[in-house]
Amino acid sequence: MPVDKPGATLHEPTRVLGDLLEDVMRATTERRDFRLVGPDETASNRLQAVYAASGKAWQARTLPVDEHLDRHGRVLEILSEHTCQGWLEGYLLTGRHGLFSCYEAFVHIVDSMVNQHVKWLRVTRRLPWRAPIASLNYLLTSHVWRQDHNGFSHQDPGFVDHILNKSPEAVRVYLPPDANTLLSVADHALRSKGHVNVIVAGKQPCFDWLPMEQAKVHCARGAGVWEWAGTENGREPDVVLACAGDVPTLEVVAAAQLLRRHLPDLAVRVVNVVDIACLMTGEEHPHGMNDFEYDGLFTTDRPVIFAYHGYPWLIHRLAYRRSGHKNLYVRGYKEIGTTTTPFDMVVGNDLDRYRLVMDVIDRVPGLAVRGAAVRQRMEEVRLRHYEWIRVHGTDLPEVADWSWDG
Repeated sequence: MPVDKPGATLHEPTRVLGDLLEDVMRATTERRDFRLVGPDETASNRLQAVYAASGKAWQARTLPVDEHLDRHGRVLEILSEHTCQGWLEGYLLTGRHGLFSCYEAFVHIVDSMVNQHVKWLRVTRRLPWRAPIASLNYLLTSHVWRQDHNGFSHQDPGFVDHILNKSPEAVRVYLPPDANTLLSVADHALRSKGHVNVIVAGKQPCFDWLPMEQAKVHCARGAGVWEWAGTENGREPDVVLACAGDVPTLEVVAAAQLLRRHLPDLAVRVVNVVDIACLMTGEEHPHGMNDFEYDGLFTTDRPVIFAYHGYPWLIHRLAYRRSGHKNLYVRGYKEIGTTTTPFDMVVGNDLDRYRLVMDVIDRVPGLAVRGAAVRQRMEEVRLRHYEWIRVHGTDLPEVADWSWDG
């Protein structure tokens, strides 16, 4: 997607990915060696562009009202996660390729199946006669932070935790923050062999942060400083605002903008993480950063406020060996959910921009007194949010109409 400046346009990341998957479907028309499987509606996950290249596999009779049903279709859609998992595993074992699209909360149904697949990958790496197979690729969408209609039953980001406990040589987890980073990560995953790739991306409108070339570099690195969002200007940072995931990224960038406005002398560094495994050490995972790289991003002695897509304990666990771990404060999903607005979800889990600003004021030495008035203002906005949403059923205008103006 064209990005002239960060945060000026919005796209639905998985809809953009759907265009890429349509191209993949068309490019493999003659070979017929790529399939898309999913227990949920492909259109619900915004991937319906693939129907222009292939319909849904269907062997029974059709009715005039049916749409996109095709006896030779390469989109396999059935409300049975374990069936989809079995289909795709078997398909990959024949030397072909595919992608599993699933609601984030319900991919847990295949926990034991993917566990066995990872074990199989680990063992076969040591068999010289066994040729590598295409990676098992998951796209997890309709995620925890945007369940405006389905609610608490559809809110569980824990599959990432399950995967990162498995053999590090085989597992990869990516949280692209916008459409272009999703395209870059998906391109890498579809080309890879011998891995289980988990990509978590939203289907709702999301700000475009990086142009394509910058997105490629950022994803290849796994994590990096977004200089345009921070206020370091060549200085040592007073605080690091880190984020992983599309919604946490939005809240961190918005918090950085509030700090720029209300505490302009504060040196803020914004770090975005795409590849979660890079937070580990090199001894723990092939994508792990060494201490020099890690300290270069997060410092060794400055407070790090980390807004994370999933359960916050995972980030603490990945970083516990690092020198700056004692300065790390993580906000994430606390198993507090309901059917509500997007911003109310983050407020309920203390992941919102105003709470993050308050965290900065609480954690940066010497800022408690100087920033007291700002902190009170942030708390007042949160209180006003609670009143507003109960009367109007929508988010505050300054949140709903927010855009980056740095």
